[in-house]
Amino acid sequence: MTDPRDASILVVDDDPGMLRAVSRILARRQHRVVCVDSGAGALAQAKTSRFDLAIVDVRLPEMNGFDVTRALKKDAPDIDVIIMTGNAEEPDENLLRAIDEGAFYFIQKPFDRRVLLALVNRCLELRRLREERERFLDRVERELEEARQFQVSLLPPAKLEVRGLSIAARYQACSELAGDIYDYVETRDGGVALLIADVVGHGVSAAMMTGLVTAGFRASHVDDFEPMAVVDRIREGLRDFDPGRFVTLCCARLNPGRDALEYVNAGHPEPIIRRADKTSLILDSTGPILSSALFEIPCERESISFGAGDSLLLYTDGVTEARGPRGMFGRDQLVGCFQGSNARAGDFLDELLDAVNTYNGSKGHQDDVTLLSLDRE
Repeated sequence: MTDPRDASILVVDDDPGMLRAVSRILARRQHRVVCVDSGAGALAQAKTSRFDLAIVDVRLPEMNGFDVTRALKKDAPDIDVIIMTGNAEEPDENLLRAIDEGAFYFIQKPFDRRVLLALVNRCLELRRLREERERFLDRVERELEEARQFQVSLLPPAKLEVRGLSIAARYQACSELAGDIYDYVETRDGGVALLIADVVGHGVSAAMMTGLVTAGFRASHVDDFEPMAVVDRIREGLRDFDPGRFVTLCCARLNPGRDALEYVNAGHPEPIIRRADKTSLILDSTGPILSSALFEIPCERESISFGAGDSLLLYTDGVTEARGPRGMFGRDQLVGCFQGSNARAGDFLDELLDAVNTYNGSKGHQDDVTLLSLDRE
């Protein structure tokens, strides 16, 4: 980190008297000062030493000060430059050009030593603050990446095939930390339970709440992941949260022996079933979003047949609300893609993501996108 009281400064001027004067002024502040009398000498010094600041005269032999500034910044983009000029005829023009060339400022000869010191100190202080900010942003970026990796590690594999059932998932976050979550487990009766949820917002707070949702789902193993038990556990975890923190989710459990799919949909986008005969069915919401403000409003569990050849699609609103030139992708288009496709499991999810990306012009998702499917042979 640059210490404003002890910096490395390169002074470039073909006037020996000016070099001595600037060197004496700056050396009193414990700066390391290197003086050269040409642009070539300045570039040679910059190749062997790192400088925090260069003070460069405009009028130099062979290369002018602006050429030197440009060359210095090409090899060391973070170096700060103060331009010195003895031209009193066009000070504004020199100032504008100095700024255009990336200089910190310019100072006109002859100058008072206090003016030079004030300008150098201000430049070095701003440099120190900039370096602190860059280190802070680097640390935040590293920590966000670590948090993202941890969040992703909580997700189960994107594919499972067991006893004639196929589960596939796709997860694309629009920022480092997402508010979407999916999960699935095998149940004691030989079936599977699935969860998809969307926490309001993004970032650290949303990621923490996805952890709470996952914990509530996993803790429901004592109830064999019965959908109402899952929802009640998660709702209880949200009891003390601000009403502005809420979750939409859908939890489903399939019992293959009874061809029955039990589900609770708490304010989440409606799941879709594609029957073996290519007809489709929308599973409506069975309760409100999960929020401390709606704690007393119950959810209901529904049951529907789910036989051989049927497919279930769960998704978050990042799919239906993807925007293109014609507006939102929408549920009707999603149903059309699902109903008209011959693909299953992960192949269909990839096909659907391609359709969404084509619709929004591949400009990237404005919201997290999560897909979860269940197919029965």
